[in-house]
Amino acid sequence: MDIELTINGETATVEAGTEQDLATVLRQHGHIDVKCGCDGGTCGASKVFVDGEIRMACGMAASEAEGSDVRTVASLGTQDDLHPVQQAFVDNFAVQCGFCIPGMIVQATALLSENPDPTEQEVREALDDNVCRCTGYQKPVEAVLDAADRMREAGVAADGGRPVGGGRADDTAAGKAADAGGCCGGDCDE
Repeated sequence: MDIELTINGETATVEAGTEQDLATVLRQHGHIDVKCGCDGGTCGASKVFVDGEIRMACGMAASEAEGSDVRTVASLGTQDDLHPVQQAFVDNFAVQCGFCIPGMIVQATALLSENPDPTEQEVREALDDNVCRCTGYQKPVEAVLDAADRMREAGVAADGGRPVGGGRADDTAAGKAADAGGCCGGDCDE
């Protein structure tokens, strides 16, 4: 069956089997930033925004997303213009193997959107369902707290843009994109 989605701001019609999950369909459509770390929506690696809400893409049937706006971690920034949360993860050495990081960054972005000044405990609770076998969680927690500080100091909204009236320093396509608001069967190596 064909389903229509808006993926990272672009309308797409993608083919999906009746039993396929959203993560598999997104990956088959080239969105390999959506990771599959488990076999049923429990590790957090496949987190994406679906109509503004966080969903585990590997725990959601692709057909459930019909007509939805899906945003992956790639929608937040580019290599040349990272979102403040992405930049804080890099600067705080919170990226080890990188497998769980897309889900953590999606979760952290949502947290900072709701709570721009979280405590360490609130960050730990927000990241609690993101399984990571490399970092020990300390560096990701530090990265989220750092991102919160940076965003408050710079007046940056949680979506990476500036609050209304603040404008962006650049009006590039990357800047505009940043402002736009079963998994792999357990055998996935990416």
